[in-house]
Amino acid sequence: MTTVQKIKEIEDEMAKTQKNKATSYHLGQLKAKLAKLRRELITPQGGGGGAGGLGFDVARTGIASVGFVGFPSVGKSTLMSKLTGTHSEVSAIDFTTLTTVPGTVKVHGAPIQILDLPGIIEGANDGRGRGRQVIAVARTCNLIFIVLDVLKPLGDKKIIEGELEGFGIRLNKKPPSIVVRRKDKGGIAITNTVPLTNIDHDEIKAVCSEYRLTNADVSIRQPNATADDLVDVIEGNRVYIPALYVLNKIDAISIEELDLLYKIPYSVPVSSSEWLNVDELIEKMWEALDLVRVYTKPRGGAPDYTQPVVLRRGKSAVEDFCNSIHKEIAKQMKYAIVWGASAKHSRGQKVGLEHVLEDEDVVHISKN
Repeated sequence: MTTVQKIKEIEDEMAKTQKNKATSYHLGQLKAKLAKLRRELITPQGGGGGAGGLGFDVARTGIASVGFVGFPSVGKSTLMSKLTGTHSEVSAIDFTTLTTVPGTVKVHGAPIQILDLPGIIEGANDGRGRGRQVIAVARTCNLIFIVLDVLKPLGDKKIIEGELEGFGIRLNKKPPSIVVRRKDKGGIAITNTVPLTNIDHDEIKAVCSEYRLTNADVSIRQPNATADDLVDVIEGNRVYIPALYVLNKIDAISIEELDLLYKIPYSVPVSSSEWLNVDELIEKMWEALDLVRVYTKPRGGAPDYTQPVVLRRGKSAVEDFCNSIHKEIAKQMKYAIVWGASAKHSRGQKVGLEHVLEDEDVVHISKN
């Protein structure tokens, strides 16, 4: 039996098993087994599980990357071409884009790499079409645009989410607040700081048993934690990526229908062919990437607002700022003066390398 067949067999068994106290241990085991089989598809034996494949993995440029994911012929290539000026083959025929096509768009002074990925089909995470290579590239992006046809957004949205979920991509979610620590003895000790409403001790022990965790401390601090969350933590290979749902072809629908589309969370309705509402999409992209612009100020001079140093949130300390300009600057720095949101005083604050910068801060570096 192939891995895909085994997955289907377990999914069928889970679907017909009613969840209750008597079945929770069994369901916990099934969820763990399913995750382990999914892992085989992500990293199959022989090392073929990366983003590899001719034309799929591309050199990364810019401060962040945005991957376009969607079914064939939803307008990804048209949007990509107009955003970046990069030619991505456009046609009404399915599967026009056969490889990853990179381009760059500059937003607020920051170069953002755009990756137009080939259209995926249902069953992509099981290896159908080029789905596995496409989703493997998507796993490495900082933001995913899920491009949908406005005439059938909800059905396609659910299918694509399922494909990405099956490949270990968690959209618009934070990592679960669950800690699993292995130990030498003492069995499975479970502590929780919140009520367990969607998982019980039997299910937790079943998941641990499937992973041969016979001695471990399991600490759950997340409301509504599930067995799937526990599996994600134990597997350790999940990626948590923000996503925007780009609802394309709004020129084909009425104003009333457009109002309904805005009720879909994280959605941005656009028309790539008529270039409608793309400005909002670019702003939403900037917000989702959560980048930090920092401006330099020479001694006695005015800040340079034309060329910001762009940093990623979480890597925006003064040391990161220095290293992004030149590795030697941090070694030579005596102190920095910062103006802006991260500074305590409007007249500027003297700080060290560990100081965390905020968007649109101004920095002057004083050297030894």
